[in-house]
Amino acid sequence: MTPVLLLGAGKIGRAIASLLHHSGSYSVLVADNDPAALEKLGTMVPVHTELVDASNAESLRSLMKDRRVVISALVYSANPLVAAAAVETETSYFDLTEDVATTRAVRQLADRCAAGRILMPQCGLAPGFISVIAGHLIRQFDSLDAVHMRVGALPQFPSNSLKYNLTWSTDGLINEYCNPCEAIHDGELREVLPLEGLEEFSLDGVRYEAFNTSGGLGTLCETMQGRVRELNYRTIRYVGHRDLMEFLLRGLRLSERRALLKDILENAIPVTWQDVVITFVNVSGMMNGQFVQLNDARKIYHQHSGDRHWSAIQLTTAAGVCAAVDLHLAGKLPSQGFVRQEDIAFEDFISNRFGRIFETRDV
Repeated sequence: MTPVLLLGAGKIGRAIASLLHHSGSYSVLVADNDPAALEKLGTMVPVHTELVDASNAESLRSLMKDRRVVISALVYSANPLVAAAAVETETSYFDLTEDVATTRAVRQLADRCAAGRILMPQCGLAPGFISVIAGHLIRQFDSLDAVHMRVGALPQFPSNSLKYNLTWSTDGLINEYCNPCEAIHDGELREVLPLEGLEEFSLDGVRYEAFNTSGGLGTLCETMQGRVRELNYRTIRYVGHRDLMEFLLRGLRLSERRALLKDILENAIPVTWQDVVITFVNVSGMMNGQFVQLNDARKIYHQHSGDRHWSAIQLTTAAGVCAAVDLHLAGKLPSQGFVRQEDIAFEDFISNRFGRIFETRDV
């Protein structure tokens, strides 16, 4: 079995540990600085655990010794140190970050990777799987006009004013809502403001809104610059959510007091495991001399996997990184250095034992 170090025993870390363990192919060591999180994980998945301070580089290097792969399910700010330790110990590195600056820091280490070792950030849902879909559609065109990517993790039964429940990292959510966003407009790479670009659309008879958030494009802006007139990413929510978040972040200026905002959200908005993940990509351009648009829309619901029930965001995020690890070890990704999500062949991903979670769609 392949030895894997998983850093982080939170909501997503638990799902990753479960998928890897039940595959029968991985020996998983999970490390975290929270004894309660490790204890909870131990009641759910029979994996080895260890208490560790992830801000200590020496401790990280010690844990990575003799591990083929390290997966970071930590808060994004911890990842540059983890990636540096991975390079030093010749361990392939994967993370789930949506933070643009963190990905840039990880990428700067890529030239130091040993042969057969890679650094692959942004391996979750968005960024992550959404770029795999986009890349699949893009490759079918002779030339491109526009690429629009929309993703949302929503409560199946919205029941509060925000029409939202916490489904993943609160730090990551706030980061997405507050940080500048990358986009290509009129062929030029630009920074656009979060919460702007509001639009509404219907999917499967339900009305949604979408607006700019940070990080969901991953490295696609760089990859596609000069090849597309328009490229953007927006987060899907139920109609009305964006205006309330704008009041909190801008009207009350809580974007300047993120710790307070996190405390408010985590004490006022309950977690739910009854959720639905929506992915919606449309690409337009020239194909065989004709102006054409291709679309891919999916809804993935909370479901059982292994011996437990998992939320849709847990499963889709965990499946993204687990599939990437599988494909790396199978030799289906670039073999050294920095690897982008759009480097993954859609056919390889969707036929992978973890990637097959995304085959389920109700639209």
